[in-house]
Amino acid sequence: MLKFFEELTDRVLRGGEITCEEASRLMETDKQRDIIHLTGFANSIRDKFKGSLINVCAIINAKSGRCSEDCRFCSQSSLYSTTIDKYPLLEKDEIIAGARRADEYGINRFSIVVSGRDVKNSAEWESICGTIDEMRSIAGVDICASLGTLTKESAGDLKKAGLKRYHHNLETSESFFPSICTTHSYEVRAETVKAAKEAGMSVCCGGIFGLGETRAHRIELAFTLKELDVDSIPLNFLNPIPGTPLEKAKPLHPMEILKIIALFRFVNPTKGIRVCGGRDKNLRSVQSLIFAAGASGLMTGNYLTTAGSNVNDDMQMIEDLMLERI
Repeated sequence: MLKFFEELTDRVLRGGEITCEEASRLMETDKQRDIIHLTGFANSIRDKFKGSLINVCAIINAKSGRCSEDCRFCSQSSLYSTTIDKYPLLEKDEIIAGARRADEYGINRFSIVVSGRDVKNSAEWESICGTIDEMRSIAGVDICASLGTLTKESAGDLKKAGLKRYHHNLETSESFFPSICTTHSYEVRAETVKAAKEAGMSVCCGGIFGLGETRAHRIELAFTLKELDVDSIPLNFLNPIPGTPLEKAKPLHPMEILKIIALFRFVNPTKGIRVCGGRDKNLRSVQSLIFAAGASGLMTGNYLTTAGSNVNDDMQMIEDLMLERI
């Protein structure tokens, strides 16, 4: 396997690409020794194209619960009996205060996230756009938003308000998506990514793993994101929530997660790859190896409806690894 890793890495470092068949062979790596070698080669690709700079982001759950969609992993769906907090859109000042706290911690991206398929309420939409406009004054933080599906018009509104990056995950591969969600199509999600790009925003788009998908599904998603030419790829790992259809899903092994990170780095060598939801619960004591496996960013603090990692601990981890925050 070592020679195979070397050949692929050399090709990618010279600007070449790997094939789906080669990606499949990467994912078939199961020996601990080979996985460690694989992460080392992925690390060299990260270092070549992203250097030692690590992008750190945080989010605010600005509107929680009561979502009409049936994504089987999501605790915010109104179709499932979960115990999460449910509340309407937060006030503008509370969202801006969250961004200022992120700035004080040295976090360089902060995202406004709301539940639901999209924002239908015109008053809420105007409030969100106004909030984004005011947040431009926080010089140290780039503002992102995750507001569900977009049209060309709504994407234009966000761009006009000053939003530079939009977040909208595909969640999984197109072939596996019907097993995860039936209330909207994969095409709707992809069209939102395209609308954001056409409006002139960069796009953060990835998925969640541990849903029951196969390795082939993970490879399919990696190449779909390559085709869409997204700028940042967030990788999330299922933290099963009681009351959701996937509450008894078996967690992924930490070494499998490292392979997934490496896969996405080999397929998308020049893109930002950040490890987000489920990191602490699934990776446990090997969290710091995400960067060796090819990640160039992480989400810190709490997630949408579950507790996340300590910000100071994450900043210390980056420093201890002799990496730098952007």
